[in-house]
Amino acid sequence: MNPGLIGGIIGGVLGIGGGIIGTYFSIKNTQSKKEKDYMIKASFWCWIGIIIFLALLFFLPKPYNWLVWIPYSLLLPRFVIGVNRQLAKIRKEENNIL
Repeated sequence: MNPGLIGGIIGGVLGIGGGIIGTYFSIKNTQSKKEKDYMIKASFWCWIGIIIFLALLFFLPKPYNWLVWIPYSLLLPRFVIGVNRQLAKIRKEENNIL
């Protein structure tokens, strides 16, 4: 096996493992049922988006596959900011109720 293939496999395993750990702790560290439900939905859609991104990156012919980085680099930060804002809104609503 060549070093590039080994590095790709190790990198892929570490990346997926990091994503699973990050998803687990994002859900685990929620403070309420409503937050947990929202974080599960957000995590699901994030995983779907990343899977679509990777599929396009691998299956589109070169050099077009590099164009997928443009929407990915614009949409992922917006998604994360939107999720954080929604979680803050949920927490604020729940603190006002209590």
